[in-house]
Amino acid sequence: MNTQNSYLASKPHYEILDGLRGVAAVMVVAFHLLEAHSGGNHLEQIINHGYLAVDFFFMLSGFVIGYAYDDRWSRMSIGTFFKRRIIRLHPMVIVGSIVGAVFFYFQESPCFPAIQDTSAGTMLLVMLLGCTLLPLPLKWDIRGWTEMHPLNGPAWSLYYEYIGNILYALFIRKFSKTALSVLVVVAGCFTVHLCLTAPAGDIVGGWALNWEQQYVGLVRLMYPFFGGLLLSRLGWIVRIEKRAFWWCSLMIVAVLAFPRLGGENHYWMNGLYEACCILFVFPVIVSMGAGGKVTGKRSTAVCKFLGDISAQLQISVAYFCSIGLY
Repeated sequence: MNTQNSYLASKPHYEILDGLRGVAAVMVVAFHLLEAHSGGNHLEQIINHGYLAVDFFFMLSGFVIGYAYDDRWSRMSIGTFFKRRIIRLHPMVIVGSIVGAVFFYFQESPCFPAIQDTSAGTMLLVMLLGCTLLPLPLKWDIRGWTEMHPLNGPAWSLYYEYIGNILYALFIRKFSKTALSVLVVVAGCFTVHLCLTAPAGDIVGGWALNWEQQYVGLVRLMYPFFGGLLLSRLGWIVRIEKRAFWWCSLMIVAVLAFPRLGGENHYWMNGLYEACCILFVFPVIVSMGAGGKVTGKRSTAVCKFLGDISAQLQISVAYFCSIGLY
């Protein structure tokens, strides 16, 4: 077992991809901070497409899963895979649920109307359930925001990442490159359809336990996650000798900060932009990040710092942004 664990931990990290995850997480923080002052009007939102960071996270995760585990299944059981993924992901879930409980009553506002009627006992029970990441039905939505993880709102993205990991381990790891390509193409078609037909002209959603929101969440997961896996398997990497991290960072910031398109009369224009970002731009950024090298001490330190804080920002940003802002 020690030999196996040593082998499983032996692969080097993609430092640039770690850093890019942090850049996207910082953009999510900026998105939520500015969202609090937009009055819920997506047309006036600054850092307008910050929510697409979730789709970028899924693609990063799919790529890294393929790189880290595709060639290890002859030495690794499904149980070992799930154990490693739980160790990697679940501490964020538990910490996020506890942080959400600590700050729960500080968030009382018109945006979260159910807080004032929620007893401490109910809140603590929801905290314990939240530590499992199991989705909760609407009757347990103690903030009144239709969330399946009401004490840990951002955990919905980790919920879908778990689904992606489960699908990979049980089924999709066995797919040939051709079969995986077909799956990604089909998932891409669903992504385009959702982007172009969404009522608000964006791909926002996935955090509630109902058919509509679960559909949105699964569509958001499937193409990026398994598209990232396909990139890893095909070895599609763009080699950049200098400043790869900075070029990739500039691209992801530009994509997430880009103004909303089409206004109230042409929602499809914004949907088309989001579909193009998810289907084409994000794979290019991931390929560039995987093919680039970090050479300078400053770039190395920045990538490490951003990679280290990315998980904490992902799972806790909503609470710190909501206190005193909503």
